[in-house]
Amino acid sequence: MFEAIIKRGTLMTVIILIISVIGIMAALRIPVQMIPDLEVRTITVRTAWPGATPQDIEKEIVIEQEEYLRSIPGLQRLISSSSFGRASIELEFPFGIDLNETLINVNNALSQVPSYPINVDEPRIYATSFSSNSFMYFRVSPLPGNPRKLDMVLMQDFIDDNVRTRMETVPGVSLVNVYGGAERQVQILLDPERLSERDISIEDVRRAITARNRDISGGEIEAGKRRYLLRTVGRFNSLRELRDLILVRRGDSLIRLGDVAEIQLDHYELSRISYTDGAPVLGLSVRRQAGSNVIDIKQQLMVEMERINEDILNPAGMNMRLIADDVGYVQASVKNVWTNLTLGAILASLVMFLFLRSGKATLVGVMGIPICTIAGFIGLLLADRTINVISLAGIAFAIGMTLDNGIVVLESIEHQRRKGLDRLRAAVVGVQLVWPAILASTLTTVLVFIPILFIQEEAGQLYSDIAIAISASILTSMLVAIAVIPTATARLEFST
Repeated sequence: MFEAIIKRGTLMTVIILIISVIGIMAALRIPVQMIPDLEVRTITVRTAWPGATPQDIEKEIVIEQEEYLRSIPGLQRLISSSSFGRASIELEFPFGIDLNETLINVNNALSQVPSYPINVDEPRIYATSFSSNSFMYFRVSPLPGNPRKLDMVLMQDFIDDNVRTRMETVPGVSLVNVYGGAERQVQILLDPERLSERDISIEDVRRAITARNRDISGGEIEAGKRRYLLRTVGRFNSLRELRDLILVRRGDSLIRLGDVAEIQLDHYELSRISYTDGAPVLGLSVRRQAGSNVIDIKQQLMVEMERINEDILNPAGMNMRLIADDVGYVQASVKNVWTNLTLGAILASLVMFLFLRSGKATLVGVMGIPICTIAGFIGLLLADRTINVISLAGIAFAIGMTLDNGIVVLESIEHQRRKGLDRLRAAVVGVQLVWPAILASTLTTVLVFIPILFIQEEAGQLYSDIAIAISASILTSMLVAIAVIPTATARLEFST
């Protein structure tokens, strides 16, 4: 078998070239990011009740939700907290859960809660991991001099409707958060004296507004072949309509909302304000989808930002710019690992040359370094992994290991040459004598790293990339040692 392989040098060269091309394409296709994607196994349920105390939230919301969430299959731990105006419940599940099915179970459990107090928002469900945190940050500020005299606090709705939606269309972006301002709010400031004079309670006002501010379906009317759908439109379209709302009818007199309250368009109470260079601004943070390429996302977002500035923000008197991102840190970290990988390959080659004392022999021996490095990228692609600091570190670790098999084969072939065998025969006999030992050595090394793939905790998710990269590189080094190196030595004349 080895003799047939060694005699077909042209075929072996073609195979190596094909593997190299595939590996380079794999390296270009694999997403680049800082750390591997971590499996999501924590789901958070958040419920807002503006103005409520933590004690009321715990009693009216948290306890009710916990009663139904406890029955979700696979739930390991439930942590709840109550703060001013907000309830938060974290649900922890084991690794390997079906996230979509679990989200459905959580939503079904929340739907069983009988009722919530008035003014409680619908519960929101979040499923995120550490690796999907925000990685790009933008700021929207007025144009120099603020020619339109914009109040940036009130511009959050505008940014949310016109800018956020366009940024989320960029491939790889999962979520864009807008912060630093406040949503617009219709404020009804009741006058207690006027209410008391007219014998009207706050509950009467609430009931009247709730009953009026809704659209009601009126059914349908069939007229021959035609069918008409009836719809009663009742929602308020302006502040004037709200002021004219009739609260009480007493004989011929009407008491309207405007008689007992001041109505104005303002914004929610501010929880935080963002400033840049001493001026109020709005902030946007970008999260990515799992398995996406942060470098590609940044490039496309920068192009989209220029379009948004030109089409939307500049005509409105604003401008958006990038203030911070993790992409530069990712690129610097990846570049640093690549530099160390290159230096490691050079140093390994120098050490090999010092011992072999032959340029040709060293060239044959280090031939496996680029091939095994490329094979590491193929392994990452087949395992659906990404290029990150950890996976590149695995490839760097494997450089020295990949030379071991080649050195053993070179030494065996040279030993046969010294016995007087010709180049072809020495290559065949040399590899036949040592290939079982090389196979055993390679398998023992690979089996050391394979158990990492079965660790389901965060450590297993982080370091499994190292196991895949090293295993792919070392297995390839074995094939290079028993096929490529003997084929090359059979066609080169060198002495150690």
